[in-house]
Amino acid sequence: MPELKLILDEATRKGIIPLHAAERLLPFLIERGVKADGQPVERRAEATPFSDTETPSFVRGFHDVLITIGIIVALAGLWGIASVFAVLPAIVVLAEILVRRQRLALPAVVLTLTLALWTAIVAARWLEGSAVMAIGGDVALKYTLAFPVVLGLFYLLYRIPLALALTIMGAAVVVLQLVLRALGWLTGDPLFEVNHPVLLSITAIACAVGLFALAMKFDLRDPLRRTVNSDIAFWLHLGAAPALLYSIISLAGLSGGTLAALQTVSFRTPVVVATVVALMLIGLIIDRRAFVTSGLLSLGFALYGIFRQGDARVDTYIYITLLTVGAIVLVIGTGWMPLRRLVMRQLPVAMQEKLPPA
Repeated sequence: MPELKLILDEATRKGIIPLHAAERLLPFLIERGVKADGQPVERRAEATPFSDTETPSFVRGFHDVLITIGIIVALAGLWGIASVFAVLPAIVVLAEILVRRQRLALPAVVLTLTLALWTAIVAARWLEGSAVMAIGGDVALKYTLAFPVVLGLFYLLYRIPLALALTIMGAAVVVLQLVLRALGWLTGDPLFEVNHPVLLSITAIACAVGLFALAMKFDLRDPLRRTVNSDIAFWLHLGAAPALLYSIISLAGLSGGTLAALQTVSFRTPVVVATVVALMLIGLIIDRRAFVTSGLLSLGFALYGIFRQGDARVDTYIYITLLTVGAIVLVIGTGWMPLRRLVMRQLPVAMQEKLPPA
């Protein structure tokens, strides 16, 4: 027999209750000890061995996968035959059928991503012929403003967690743009972000930290990962982790600017490795693998820089890099729970109680 959340999911798919009602009903029932399979929900959680809390709820079955393939193929064909503007009404029609009525999770994710892609292309066409899209400029602000507006409306209509996460990420980028514009106005420098790359990186780090804090707010509401809050936090962490990584690397002068003189392998590699290790540690503590996966690409480039200093041939240190990164992924992946238990033991008990159990 399925658990209470699966029962409510089935009820939403059959149209018995709407999705937003199920999201609010689950914690309400849990707080009052409503039984599933003849046992109180709280006791079931204690009796069931805890193994993994990061299973995305949009992965349900091959039925969703088959429909998702049809969505991608049909929208691609419509895009090619008609125009980009014909895709929007198709997205809305499909969302009404597959999301609002049938409550299919994976098609909802794909439709949201398609809408984000549609927004990016239409906004670029609308701003065609404008000046270079420099961050902090008028064109960049108009471009990024389109995402929280369009995706926010999409979320209000269909309550898709990914749509809310993308709305929040888009809003964070808009805030970054507005802060840079305000600093440029206060200093009288229209190219403030170009002339002050360090302050640009610090502002980007502040926005990334804010995004991470908001993701943690959703996470702490649902440490057992049973409600929609967990899904929203999953997508926010997926965006916050690379934002933190690359903004910190940018502050270290690894992307140019006033600290370009520090762009040497001897300096770059320790910074990248230390940042990735810190994100991996955070990922273990909060039980989010997004912090591990986001840094693997940068870790690979850092290790590539180390091995390139030797006398080996090009193909040799490429393969050594791949082997090293692959080994790290396997060690962390297979030993995730033992490593997490080891890390959690070092934390205060009060913090352990708020985080997903290990």
